Formats: sequence, C-alpha cells, structure tokens
Amino acid sequence: MQGRQPNIVHGIHWSETVRAVRRDFAVGLIVGSQLLAVGLGTAAYADIEPAPAGEEAIIFQEIPSVYGASKFEQKVTEAPSFVTLVTSNDIKVHGYRTVAEVLQSVPGFFVTYDRNYNYLGVRGFNRPGDFNTRVLLLVDGHRLNDNLYDQAGLGTESLVDVDLIDRIEVIRGPSSSLYGTNAFFGVINVVTKRGRDLRGLEISSELGSWSSRKVRGTYGDKFSNGAELILSGSYFDSEGRGRLYFREFDDPQTGNGVTRDADDDKYPSFFGKLSFREFTLQGGFVSREKGIPTASYGTFFPTTETRSTDEHGYLSLKYETEISQETDFEGRIYYDRFYYQGDYLYDVSGTATPDLVLNQDRSTGEWWGTELMVESRAFDRHNVTAGLEFRDNFRQDLWNADTDPEIVYLDEKGSHRSWALFTQDQFQISENLILNAGVRYDQYESFGGTVSPRVALIRHFDQTTVKALYGEAFRAPNAYERFYVGTGFKANPDLDPENIATYELVVEHALAKHLRATATVYFYRIDDLISQEADPSDGLLVFQNRGNTEAKGLELQLEFGGPEIYGVSGRFSYAIQEAMDRRTGKGLTNSPTHLANLTASVPIIEDRLTAGLEIAYVSERTTLARDTTGGYSTTNLTLLSTNLLKGLELSANVRNLFGEVFWDPGSGEHVQDRIRQDGRSYWLKIKYAF
Repeated sequence: MQGRQPNIVHGIHWSETVRAVRRDFAVGLIVGSQLLAVGLGTAAYADIEPAPAGEEAIIFQEIPSVYGASKFEQKVTEAPSFVTLVTSNDIKVHGYRTVAEVLQSVPGFFVTYDRNYNYLGVRGFNRPGDFNTRVLLLVDGHRLNDNLYDQAGLGTESLVDVDLIDRIEVIRGPSSSLYGTNAFFGVINVVTKRGRDLRGLEISSELGSWSSRKVRGTYGDKFSNGAELILSGSYFDSEGRGRLYFREFDDPQTGNGVTRDADDDKYPSFFGKLSFREFTLQGGFVSREKGIPTASYGTFFPTTETRSTDEHGYLSLKYETEISQETDFEGRIYYDRFYYQGDYLYDVSGTATPDLVLNQDRSTGEWWGTELMVESRAFDRHNVTAGLEFRDNFRQDLWNADTDPEIVYLDEKGSHRSWALFTQDQFQISENLILNAGVRYDQYESFGGTVSPRVALIRHFDQTTVKALYGEAFRAPNAYERFYVGTGFKANPDLDPENIATYELVVEHALAKHLRATATVYFYRIDDLISQEADPSDGLLVFQNRGNTEAKGLELQLEFGGPEIYGVSGRFSYAIQEAMDRRTGKGLTNSPTHLANLTASVPIIEDRLTAGLEIAYVSERTTLARDTTGGYSTTNLTLLSTNLLKGLELSANVRNLFGEVFWDPGSGEHVQDRIRQDGRSYWLKIKYAF
C-alpha cells in the first residue's frame, strides 16, 4: 500500500518515425543556425554593445532582468520565454506565506490543494495526484526536485522560507535544452537574498487562524573583506482546522463524516549561504509533518494517526570566475538527501468492529552531482553557453510494510546515474533581431539517451517585442513509477520518458511608461505521457507510456505601476485554455478553461501604510467522476505598515475575504470527488530588523 498514487491518465502512442523526423529536423535547425551564426559573426554589422551583466546592473535597467531563462542575466524582453517575475516586495505586500501562494498569482497558473500537498497547474495541465513533477524547481540554480518522486515542494514542505526570497523567476515553456528532466512546462527559479540585503539581525513572529504560529530569526551581512553571510532558522506550527466534515463518510460508523484535530501542520527549516570571492557555499533543510484528514488510499476514518513527513536537505558549493574579459566559468558540486514517511491507518476487519493496522511507507533518496558551464562572448555578437552535468543517484530506497506485526510488501534498493551535455547560442543578428538556439543531450543508465532542442527568434520594434518560440522537453520516469510493487500494484522498469513539443508566439508591448502588455498564444502536444492503468492480464495497476495530450491557449498580462498612477502598481492577467486527451477527445480533468487574476499595491499613507489586493478567478473544472467543481473567485487583502519605528514592520492579511465556498477536484486516492477548501482566514506578522 503506497501513499503516493497519482491518478490514472489514458492516451495513445504517436508514431516513433514521425517524432524522430521532427526531432532530427529541430536539432538540425539548431546546429545549422549556430554554425551559420558563427559564420555571420564577422559580418559588416556595427558592433552592438552588450547588456550590462551581473545582479548590480539589474536595478539600473528599466526593463527587469532574468537569469534562469538562458543561465545568464538578460532583459526579460530578450529571454527565449514568456517570463513573470515576483519580487520580495510583491511577497511582502500581498502577505504570501508559501511558494504555492505566490504561484497562484502568476498568469496561467493555478494551485490545487488536497489538505496535504499543493499541486501546480500550468496551461491547463494539472493531473490530480501528480507531485509537481513536470515543473523544475530551483533555488539559486540548484535543483530541488527529489530523486524518488520528482516532487517539487511548494507548500509548507518547501525548503526555502519566503522571507528569504529576493525574487522568483517563472519561466514558461520547455526548458530541457538547458536543464534536462522535469523542465517540462517550465522552470521556477527561486533567487534568495544576500547578506548585504539585511545588514544585521532580523526577527519575526506570526499568528494566524487555527492556532497557527511561526517564528523566524535571520542574520545577514557583508563584511569588510568582501565575504557575505546569511543564516536563517524558522519554525511553523498549526493545529489546522479543528473540525472537518466530509459527506462521503456521513455515517454513524465513521463519525458522521466529521474528523477532529487531524489537519495539523508543522516544520522547522534552516538555510545558510556564505559567499567569499569566487566561492559560494549554501544549504538548507526542512522537516515537515502533516496530518492527513481525508482518509486517502482507503485508510480508516476518522483518525489523527494517518500523516506524512517530508524531509529535504542539501549542500552546494559553487565556484564562479572570469577566465578572460569575454569568458566566464561556473562550476558546482552538491549533495542532497530526501526522506519521506507516510503513516496510514487501515481497518482490515471487514466488519463493523474495526481491526486497525498501521501501514508505513519509508522512502530515502540520496544523490550528488556536479555541473560545469562556460559562458563566452568572445565571438562578435554571440553569447555562447556550453556545459556538462553529472548526477549520481546512489540511493533510491522504497519500503512499505505493516508495522505490527511487521509484514513487508516492498523493499526496493535502487540507484542510477545520468550525464548530459548542452550548448546554447544567443546571436545578435542585428540591433533588433536575436536568434537564441540551444540543444541538450541526456544519457540515462535506465533508458538511454534523449535530445532536447529549443529555438527562439526575437524581434524588437520601437516599443514592441515579438518572440517566436519552439521547444521540446522530456521527463524521465522516476523511481516510484518504475519500481513500486505492492498489494494491487506492480513495477514497470522499462518505462520510457514522456515528451512535449511546444509552439508559442509572444508579443510584449510598452503601452506607456507605466503600462506594459504581454500576449502569448501556444500549442503543445505530449507523447508517451506516463499513466497508471490496470493491466487486463492480471488486474494490477502499473505505469505505462499510454497518455497523449494536446492543448492550446491564450494568455494576456498587463503590468502597471509608477508615480503617473499615484504609486499604484500591480498586474492583471487572463488566460483561456483547452487541454484534451487525444484518444477520448474529452477535456482533461482538473483543467479550468478560464483563469483571471488581479494584484495591486495601493499606497494609503506614503512610506507608512500600503494595501495589497489580490482577486483570483478559476472557472469550473471537471472531476474524475466527470462532475464539475464550479467556478469561484477569491479576494485576499493585506495591510502593510513600514517606518512607524525604525526597523519595525507590521502586516495583517485576510485570505478569502468574503468567505467564498469552493472545492478542488480530488485525486484517484480519495473517496471525495471534490475537496472543500478553506474559508476566510487571518494572519498577523511583526518583523523587526536590528
């Protein structure tokens, strides 16, 4: 019995021949374009001054910069992607407490919560029960997706405290050409603060609904010898909703559908970063324990014993140096450890008198790796990036057993290695025309090699930028999908990667000094989607490369802000999307057709009091039972007070201000087809910087 079962998705295979032709054409186009670009590098164009590099230059540019789109700093208008940036000020003004809450505000994104984990939806795709495996999560360029479930933790299990975030870069579209697996729908790069951003000690205390509380202490500084240090520790504890009602269990034998004190959530987390000259050493750790009140996977209801624990820690050493005036080198070596424990209480009696047995999952993953990269501007009007990566997943252990008496159902000890080579060229064809082309080759011990290309043609006009984008990405099957066996399940070690191809057109236009609009249309097709289904020969559930999905959509974004509109700043976005299973012709479950979001920061008393307003709309979604959740709209309001006293900051946040009643779709492991979400909640925070 495994506590992490994603939902079943059906689909069909596409022709391997067609895919091979398409991929060979794309790779040929990239290689050819790079050779042509180098040949044209000495053509009779006037020299073009490169954009300023490094984080110090960002604040002097009217157009913000992004690092994660190309692995070097560039203006968002030059990035081969539709990029959204969320700054530390945005996080503060809107009272965001987790990365999931931040991403809920991003155009085209939505989040589903099953009272244990937050699941990120991107461009109409959010399979119930998927652990965010199709989005790559980075912290300062370090991969956080684990090596067992490929999970990207976004809620309270997230490794980085939001108070330590300088900005979040949301990079849409396939990015396997730079990052390999998991960069399927996009990359989320969390950039943390530096010691110079604090210049001393900072402490905060927070209180919220359902007896929730959090404390944090952070020290950061830049010293006279150039070294920078930041150290931080946080502790969060919440009793959760004391009473939850699920109508599916409304029976006297199951507590009339009411569970009590089963929604608790707590964690300690730590983070540190030390930079000196060319070296940066950083690491973090989180251990989150969460009660599971929904009785998922057929567990006993009601109980407080069914719960999950997620631990993740890492240590990374990065070396950066300037080989020459035109060439930079970056190297990184890292170690990660991930641990998951799920406690699941089952009634094995089959009668009205319970016979309770505790079933337990224990999963441990350890891995280390290294990354080497060179960025060169030695060729006229070229910015060439090349690198290699190696990763050793030396521990991938999956274990499941009943605990008393101990009956072991699964004891899998695995490991595998992978390596990759990648190259990318940003070629400034003319003053207003950029070609960005890249390709990466990944080699896995389990299934062999895969190639991931990406091409972008970017044209600048007076106040307008047009981007024509094409990219392919893959997601390698993870250890859980390949090796899990147990009651009702069997392994499939021969799984192949799933693949996506995306076509996109982006138009960015400066309507005025304080208004910038972005519109993007896209189409993507997924082949060999890894799906779970019953094998007709024995009735056991097994993961197969069966799914096939395609989607199309339109995303609109309007950013505003500045003294011209009385200091009001923010963003309005709207997305319309359609995602379907090609075999059945039906729309995907948990896929809203319409998304809209408004975030605004409104100064009430200059330099003293600011109001942060957020209004989000999510249209109806189809559930697994082909019912619908109904659309909903929520409003969040935050009041932020600064400079009342030197170093003192106060904030008050109300989420779901008007108490909207709404549901998220359940997953295959839930009895509930829909899971009701929280109503109005409150949060107070006081921060003091010494």
